[in-house]
Amino acid sequence: MGIRDRILGQNVSVNGKPHIQSITPAAALAGGEIRIHGSHLAPNDLSRPRVHVGEALANVVISSDDLVIARIPEEASTGVIQVSVGGQNSNTHEVSVGIGIAENMHPVADPAVDPNGNIFTTVSGSRGQKVPVSVYKVDADYAVKPFLSDIMNATGLAFDEHGHLFVSSRYDGAVYRVAPNGTMITYAESMGVATGLAFDEDGNLFVGDRSGTIFKVSSQRDIFVYATLEPSVSAYHLAFSPEGGLYVTGPTTSSFDAVYRINEKGEVSDFYRGLGRPQGMAFDSAGNLYVAASLKGQRGIVRIDPTGAASLAVSGHNIVGLAFLPGKAAVIATTTALHYLDWGIEGMPLFG
Repeated sequence: MGIRDRILGQNVSVNGKPHIQSITPAAALAGGEIRIHGSHLAPNDLSRPRVHVGEALANVVISSDDLVIARIPEEASTGVIQVSVGGQNSNTHEVSVGIGIAENMHPVADPAVDPNGNIFTTVSGSRGQKVPVSVYKVDADYAVKPFLSDIMNATGLAFDEHGHLFVSSRYDGAVYRVAPNGTMITYAESMGVATGLAFDEDGNLFVGDRSGTIFKVSSQRDIFVYATLEPSVSAYHLAFSPEGGLYVTGPTTSSFDAVYRINEKGEVSDFYRGLGRPQGMAFDSAGNLYVAASLKGQRGIVRIDPTGAASLAVSGHNIVGLAFLPGKAAVIATTTALHYLDWGIEGMPLFG
């Protein structure tokens, strides 16, 4: 079955007992764990129920009469969940399951999406490693094509309103501007260990130096120190909210890390504290923030609403970032691959 067929796969509906009431979270990647809430979910003989994800059989981690924790199998192609107990099948319940669209990558931050819906991601490599291809492009048909090959340790990606791709290098502390045809120039230099990138609505570029500095690069390419933070053990990740605040994550050695908010004066405050290894971020159109992180021991993508209430939105391992796509979908980056998720959530518009 091809990628497009899997994304458009049809769901089925069967009613019966046992009964599924709800599933959390409502989306997952292969290997992620979901919690199935309901009734009559456990066999009387203390054996485990069978949990089907489409036609694939999930591994049941924990089971009881009202709760089953199951792991999404690698071969799952749809998100139709059904529990079988003693020969009886439950009603079905849908969960969005991510589908792999690009393998053998090495993203260390969010992917980037251009105005035409093309996806860009990196093969970042280890420190000082020169890889054959630095940045790949995944087009609307999910064809993976080399795009750039001349950037050492490509790290952060961001598009400006003119369709230029900006790429940071944590190796040389520079940010490069790349035209749609692949022509590249050095846009800014001498920014320490340059990692995360984000543009504000005025066209200013913000760059996270994981040593502890957030730089602001004006449209005239003047560089200013905008804010200072605790150094990160890996990278800073930057995103602007719909109301214009700059949000930053940077994993430390703590298991109780923060998402920071930086106002227009460069003043730093905690927006949310209590995440494990928070990394890439994206906002939806309603102002909810989605962060690749762990929450209370559950790894995946955490949703934090504007009031600071947090919950796990996508279950999955080794997630480093995400970006919203047209059509209420998202692309999720793990340490080795990209995944398409039909999510039903509209992302914040990045282009005017």
